[in-house]
Amino acid sequence: MRKQRKNYTSQEKVFIIKRHLVDQVPVSDLCDEYNLQPNVFYRWQKEFFENGSAAF
Repeated sequence: MRKQRKNYTSQEKVFIIKRHLVDQVPVSDLCDEYNLQPNVFYRWQKEFFENGSAAF
């Protein structure tokens, strides 16, 4: 049986990325904690940096 996917909100994604960048939590720990694949985390991070100028 397949597990249902969790759809993270934008705020949740930013919070997870911030924990890595500011609090220096390893990606592997975050992926284990939030049941994420590392490539998903890195895709979110890429989108975050590409769209960061929209915040200003």
